[in-house]
Amino acid sequence: MNLHSNPMAGRVGAAGLFLALCTTAAAQTQEPAPAPTTEAAREALSKKEGDVDQAKLLKETLTAADKQYSLIKRGKVALTYDLNYSYIGQQTIEANFTDDKLTLFDIQNTRSHTIPNTVSADYGVLDNLTGNVTLPLVSKYSQSEKFSGLSNAIGDVSLGARYQPFALSREWPSLTVTGNVRLPTGRSPFKTIDGQGLATGAGYTSFTAGVNASKVVDPVALFGSLNFSLALPAKHLSQVRSGLTLIEVKPGPSIGFGVGFAYALSYNISTTLSFQEAISARSKLVLVDSAGAVTTKKTSMQTSGALNVGLGVRVSPQTTLNFTVGVGMTSDTPDFTLGMNLPLHF
Repeated sequence: MNLHSNPMAGRVGAAGLFLALCTTAAAQTQEPAPAPTTEAAREALSKKEGDVDQAKLLKETLTAADKQYSLIKRGKVALTYDLNYSYIGQQTIEANFTDDKLTLFDIQNTRSHTIPNTVSADYGVLDNLTGNVTLPLVSKYSQSEKFSGLSNAIGDVSLGARYQPFALSREWPSLTVTGNVRLPTGRSPFKTIDGQGLATGAGYTSFTAGVNASKVVDPVALFGSLNFSLALPAKHLSQVRSGLTLIEVKPGPSIGFGVGFAYALSYNISTTLSFQEAISARSKLVLVDSAGAVTTKKTSMQTSGALNVGLGVRVSPQTTLNFTVGVGMTSDTPDFTLGMNLPLHF
């Protein structure tokens, strides 16, 4: 049971998340470098007389890949739409022993298709401080031998901020400090019928802090990230599991990192390659039986890893479509993911 939201399940454009880490390092042009903005990114992709700087082209494509790591000017607003898809196919074995005898043995094949539609809004509080709110609408289809069903509901809303502590520099890597709070607004996996797999949220509040670094080595941009997450317990539950009632979940902390590079193939095309991994400590499940006896069980430690490939295509001076494909490298990761990112203009 995966009690932590998979790094590729919420925004499958996770490749874009890491890809955009590169944007701040390449943001300087021939003039004094301002904080990168959405408008500046789109304008820089519009070819000007004598504009042939590869670092600039790479920076602008990456900026369009994911607004979450592109700081915008004070008072400005940027909207982004993400359409993602992930598939998980797994086989679980359920066994139960009574008086040293096997009384239950069952093999379940479960297939899950998840399509999150996510709208993100960024607001420039300061030139080097950006606030963010993300609203996901999740469609999920789960199929097994015992159950098949479709769920359409809101996912977990998140509130975040990004801060750039230092001015942009060509000589030094660009650093961005991030913070995020995920609220349990989606359908909790601990409040649905066990085994149906139709939850659209994690079921608990979590806090994440991280730092991103990027450096342009023309014509390639290198980037990396490191983050740490803590979660609040999910209480007042009443989910029946194999004759026991789940009353509380205490998620363990997690740490994650990502590394990768991006390269501009042409003026209109760029490609990216990244790897990301997250390690989650064991979570505690508090259960009570029919007699009122309380027992505590622990889940196993979880490790999720994914290899992501991204492609950015400039379709107009103001619009760049970004596509990502992710392949799960561990059993705790979706088998594969697809994603599309589009900036919204009004």
